[in-house]
Amino acid sequence: MGTKYVIQRRALLAGGTALSLVPVPGARVSAQVLDKVLFQTDWRAQAEHGGYYQAVANGIYRRYGIDCDLRQGGPQQSPAQLLVGGRADMIMSNPFQAVNYVRERIPFLCIASIFQKDPVILMTHEEAGINGFEDMRGRPIMMSAAGRVTHWPFLRARFGFSDSQIRSYTFNLQPFMADKGAIQQGFVSSEPFAAMQAGARPRVHLLADAGYEAYNTTIDISRKMATEKRDLVQRFIDATIEGWSEYMKGEDIGAANALIQAQNAEMPADKMAYGLRVMQERKIVTDHEAAMLGIGAMTHERWARFYESMRDYGVYPAGLDIRQAYSLDFVNRRIGLG
Repeated sequence: MGTKYVIQRRALLAGGTALSLVPVPGARVSAQVLDKVLFQTDWRAQAEHGGYYQAVANGIYRRYGIDCDLRQGGPQQSPAQLLVGGRADMIMSNPFQAVNYVRERIPFLCIASIFQKDPVILMTHEEAGINGFEDMRGRPIMMSAAGRVTHWPFLRARFGFSDSQIRSYTFNLQPFMADKGAIQQGFVSSEPFAAMQAGARPRVHLLADAGYEAYNTTIDISRKMATEKRDLVQRFIDATIEGWSEYMKGEDIGAANALIQAQNAEMPADKMAYGLRVMQERKIVTDHEAAMLGIGAMTHERWARFYESMRDYGVYPAGLDIRQAYSLDFVNRRIGLG
């Protein structure tokens, strides 16, 4: 992600081919004209996007009167630029982007957070004997350009890391595999799987479990759409949450996984199964506010803590009105509990 207007969790993203909606046996499809919504994800199709694909594959969006044009991301394009440019109705995003809208006075905002825990990790080799973040102080750490702006300030402030520790990370696993003492940025549901497939014994350190409070896999939209099409937006959010609730249970997800693989041929079934299992075990979707308020939940208090910490870390200036970055109008309806 660029760091002024767009901060993404992996790399610059590109649009993909829209999914064609197909009839789903048993789906209660209304004869009404469906409202079209173009939703752009932030990376190539994967289990970490499973709830959206579940809502398409199992006809949930259609039952809510929506024709969802679900497009995967990839290199070379930014979902936020597509949103601001009017080429997407809604996008998968992150809280840093929402604060950027406020800082740059752009009329867009976040309306839901699917991930209650940011899945970002630091990964080490079991042989290195590193048991926690404290043991990483002074050691070289491979960190992406985006990570240096987002979670690195947290690590530096919380654990006394120094910028001199930073080494370049280009999403290539080979440097990690070649050095048993290596420490590398990653996602809890992705890089450890790749490392294990390559023969390593990775140890995973989840920043969210160490106090990193950033939401992730948020949904961004224009203020204009949120105001003028409130009913459509609410239906989209409710359907999306139902899709995520179904996907996280791991039942009847074959059609969703087939759509993921149709979009991304480099997403094998075992990797999707690993991604889902780790999200379930770590409660990436269902922890914190979601446990009481439903999937997608957000609170004023957590947004305030996030902004204030990033302000104190020097990521953002003082004086921003953080409540302009998001809206709670469409979430906290206790959908997806149980």
